[in-house]
Amino acid sequence: MDTRQHATGATAAEGRQPVTVRLLGGPTALIEIGGLRLLTDPAFEPPAPAADGTRTVAGPRCSAADVEAMGPLHAVLLSHGRYADSLGVAGERLLATVPVTFTTTGAADRLGGTAVGLRPWYHLTLARPDGGCLKVTATAPRSGGREGHAGDERERAAGVPGAGEGPVIGFVLTGPDVPTIYVSGDDAPSLDIASEVADRFGPVELAVLGDACRVPSDRLPMPVALRAARAAEILGARTVVPVHPEAWEHCATAPGTQREAVARHGLQDRLLLLVPGTPTTL
Repeated sequence: MDTRQHATGATAAEGRQPVTVRLLGGPTALIEIGGLRLLTDPAFEPPAPAADGTRTVAGPRCSAADVEAMGPLHAVLLSHGRYADSLGVAGERLLATVPVTFTTTGAADRLGGTAVGLRPWYHLTLARPDGGCLKVTATAPRSGGREGHAGDERERAAGVPGAGEGPVIGFVLTGPDVPTIYVSGDDAPSLDIASEVADRFGPVELAVLGDACRVPSDRLPMPVALRAARAAEILGARTVVPVHPEAWEHCATAPGTQREAVARHGLQDRLLLLVPGTPTTL
């Protein structure tokens, strides 16, 4: 792995490696490209109420043992370091077995080990088992995300690891012979970040969009499903894969709502709803 961080932009495409995506539950998905196996936001903990007692996380559909049984991982894409939201004890144990975890600078400082904090719009390069390479670029942290959430102070007071680390980043995966992939991270997609990704890397061929939120949908400027559909439109995404569709129970997004939202933007032929646990090759 190239351990130097580089400012990055669009990469010219000369061909396309197939990409396999497997939704494992919650924000967790396994992405395979050129022999590389990348896991997004491992979430293995049982359902638990949020720190303020008002919200409950919908339960995950896999365990760390399930992931380990699928074979070795090459990297983890960890969009935030909030322990109570998703990572938990089992997630941190898994990170210790993975060669590199890309995450926010704050989360990397806390986690240590092989965690690497990526600055906004900088990348590191992974060597692929098939002889190619893959650039992993961090997006800027989204505005209005987890940072400054009212529950952060309560989690700090309760001694929750990673409480208040706040920012949520996304990742863009590029390479000379791979499709451009945007992974938005474990939160409702940011339209501002989607616009910047489109400017720097567009069009995006695969958008793996988080469908979670930390406040009820009726308090968001735009319902979560519509926000994801609008983000996909901005990105020019050819294929849209939602993850974390169950999200927080109070703002869960049903598959029918997702289909309706993308249809309103004329993107119904681009939506791919994965069956949890079933690998799908694009």
